[in-house]
Amino acid sequence: MSQMPRQAALPKCPNCAEPVEPGDLFCGACGQDLSVASAPPQDHPTLAMTGPGTPGDGVDWPAPEPPGSGSGSPPPAHLPTDLPGTDSGETPLPGHQPAPERSDGAGVRFDRPAEPDEYPLQAPDPRLAAGAAAPGEPAQVCVACRAGRVDDDGYCENCGHAQPRERDHVERETGPLAAVSDRGLRHHRNEDAFAVGHTALPDGTPALMAIVCDGVSSATRPDDASLAASRVAGDTLLAALPRGTHPQAAMHEAIVAAAQAVNALAEEPATAREHAPHQNAPACTIVGAVVTSGLLVVGWVGDSRAYWVPTDRDAPPARLTEDDSWAAQMVAAGLMSEAEAYADERAHAITGWLGADAYELEPHTASFKPDRPGTVVVCTDGLWNYAETAGEMSEIVPPDAAARPLHCARVLVGHALDGGGHDNVTVAVVPFPVPPQGAGSA
Repeated sequence: MSQMPRQAALPKCPNCAEPVEPGDLFCGACGQDLSVASAPPQDHPTLAMTGPGTPGDGVDWPAPEPPGSGSGSPPPAHLPTDLPGTDSGETPLPGHQPAPERSDGAGVRFDRPAEPDEYPLQAPDPRLAAGAAAPGEPAQVCVACRAGRVDDDGYCENCGHAQPRERDHVERETGPLAAVSDRGLRHHRNEDAFAVGHTALPDGTPALMAIVCDGVSSATRPDDASLAASRVAGDTLLAALPRGTHPQAAMHEAIVAAAQAVNALAEEPATAREHAPHQNAPACTIVGAVVTSGLLVVGWVGDSRAYWVPTDRDAPPARLTEDDSWAAQMVAAGLMSEAEAYADERAHAITGWLGADAYELEPHTASFKPDRPGTVVVCTDGLWNYAETAGEMSEIVPPDAAARPLHCARVLVGHALDGGGHDNVTVAVVPFPVPPQGAGSA
């Protein structure tokens, strides 16, 4: 607030409040002597509005310059921050703490502390530092825009696109075999699962195994069912084969163990059933293959399949499994041709599966002794929907599938996605016979 200079005479009579002229010594109305200063009021303001500040008020105000003594330039302006201030609790405001007085030639005291050349930076929040990526660790990049960083919730900070979940696309290569599983283009989650591994028989000869499971979408928790079945079946095979169990018997044991694991998922509290009383128990299909030096064993329940594709494409390929499905029953009974049956909307209605509400568990197993090298393709209907016959499957399997199984699995999944990707797609590629130690994808 600006301060006004003191006036030489009062504009009104202090006794009767009548206007007076400048220079009058007495009031023309009541005769009051105007040359005598009136007594100050009883209440004192916190800050004097006129005249110089009283001692101790903390401000030395500059005295007005006498007329004609100035150089014509206005006195230097003073900012509000040049004056000390306090808040309502009489606490000095930031930057207004008392400082040693220093004055210049104009008699003005500066209470602002000297500003440093550099201001100190605020210390980083240790919580943020702990969550930061380690030096050298690449940040996950969005699969959609290829520019934004993916946050902890799985969404791109640039375009907001949801990133694939862990099971949306899975690739695994172990030894000379590999598998790939993909969510597809229409489903909101991947309900397929697989297990691949290799071990040795008691005589030291190598053995390869692959398990592929397809969750039944009409059942509850199909993704949990396929995951449980594939893991248990794979573990059972890897434990039974080194003990000397025949591969075909080991495959039967693996399917039975997988069925028990899926059945266990249906053992829910009674309160859980009250919220969804009409849902089917968790269920899935299963297909597996075991390859040794001279024997090929397959096992299955449901409509997931295994194909044999010889390296020499002049030799005929073969489908190694028969579907547990409505279409297969129609063909087996001679009621419809294969083309007619699989064109029917009921074609993929399965008649066998793993689950607590399955009619009866009937694991199918079969053994083969191919007379030439080739590749075993173990897959869900997400692939064979786009290559149903053995001839069609042979056409899309790369010629170097046995030497590059991971590449072959990627090609087959890509074929299904290019065809529409209406279902989850899972493929395991197993070379036959077992290639020499160290062979695999290039």
